[in-house]
Parts: sequence; C-alpha cells; structure tokens
Amino acid sequence: MSEARRYQQLRGHLSYLKLNDAAEALPRVLDQARAERMTLTTALEKLLEIEVEATEARKLASRLRFACLPEPWTLNDFDFAAQPGVDEKLIRDLATLRFLDNASNVLLVGPPGVGKTMLAVALARSAVDAGHRVYFTTAAELAAKCHKAALEGRWSTIMRFFAGPRLLVIDELGYLPLPGDGASALFQVINQRYLKSSTILTTNVGIAVWAGAFGDATVAAAMLDRLLHRAAVVGIDGPSYRLRSHQAHSDNLRKGVTGRAG
Repeated sequence: MSEARRYQQLRGHLSYLKLNDAAEALPRVLDQARAERMTLTTALEKLLEIEVEATEARKLASRLRFACLPEPWTLNDFDFAAQPGVDEKLIRDLATLRFLDNASNVLLVGPPGVGKTMLAVALARSAVDAGHRVYFTTAAELAAKCHKAALEGRWSTIMRFFAGPRLLVIDELGYLPLPGDGASALFQVINQRYLKSSTILTTNVGIAVWAGAFGDATVAAAMLDRLLHRAAVVGIDGPSYRLRSHQAHSDNLRKGVTGRAG
C-alpha cells in the first residue's frame, strides 16, 4: 500500500470514529513528527491530545449554555479587599467544591449590592469548569416556571428538571414577592434536592425572619430546616458594590469636567 493511500485511510478511520479534530490536525502532526523526529507513541499521543482538548472545550461550552449564568464572573473578579464583610477564607474553601461531595448548601445573606450574586455565579462557574452540571435561576423565575408547568400538566417534568443539576443556584429570594403558590413550589424543589444535590441561594431576607417573610410560615420553616441541615451560611454586611462603582464613575466624571475647565 502506498504512503498516500495509507494516509487517506488513516484520515478516513479518524473521521469514521468521529475524531474530527484529530483528522483535521493529522497533516500538521505528521509534519511536526518528521521535523522533530518524534517516536510513533509521541506522535499518536499528540494527535489524541488535540482531540481530547477539543472534546473538553465542546463539553464546557455545552455546560455553560445549560447553566445560564448571567455573567462570566469568576472568583478572581471579586474584590475581597473592598468588601470586608465577606469571609474570604470560607469562600475560598467553598471554591474547592467540597460542599458538593456531601450535598451541602450555601446561603448568601445580605442587603442588595454587596456581591451575593457575584459570589454565587463565581462558585457556579467553578463547578461548571470542574465538569458538574449547574443551573442558575432567580427565585421569581423558578416560581413562574413551576406555576406554568402546573397549569400545563408538566409538574413532574419541571420537578425532574430542577432535581437534575449537581448544583442549583437560586438568586434574589426575597427581592420580589412570590405568587401564592411560589413558596410551595420553591419548597418542593428544595425538598426533592435535600441530601441529594447542592443548592446555592442568595437572599436579602435575614434567616431569623424567614417564617414571616414568605407568606406561609410553615412552608418557610420547613424549607429553611432542609437548607440549613447541611449548609454554609455566608452573611455579608458591607458597602454596596454597585453604589461604590457608581460613586467612582461620578468622581471620574467630575475630575474630567474639572480638568477641562482648568
């Protein structure tokens, strides 16, 4: 068999096995192998490494699409020095994702603007990067989806959907009033994930007043009981990120105007 025919058969085998990135890289790897006098094993490892990296990149992109993270934030984007109300050591420990191993939860509690959502997204992104299935939603969106599913006879389907991710992030609990059946739907989602999968929840409502804050004191207490059984509670009481950013922007504008006037 000629060298050209053997080459075409090799490309054909790679394509048949759906190793398309390896097939695309084959000419380049063969040229590199000749130039650098690679062993057959080294060349083959190089070729398959290209396919593995491409496959991992596609899987990561798929996980990110499913996760619906609102921003591409990572923990490196969070300014711990500017937010002394955050326990950095605890957040760094949570970023190891050990809490996923025993289906623990994370509650981020504090007033608006202190960085709760940013931290939740950063932890979620760490989980996505580590290969876990993650989904991000707000409490209001979750309640609306459950309500719509109930009306359409898809309750079991929506419950399976929210039970599926290894990590579920529920943002902004307490910012908007939940509809009549919203607290019940949220409880059922929390209940079916209890001791099975982890949930990160951000809220501006202090834990001590949950029972009276969500309409149904019994449901709120039961939900809190399940969330706190295995949980890390991160209380944040510090300056607002958004207000600080707005103040810095205003200061820059004033400096610009003053500079031009001078």
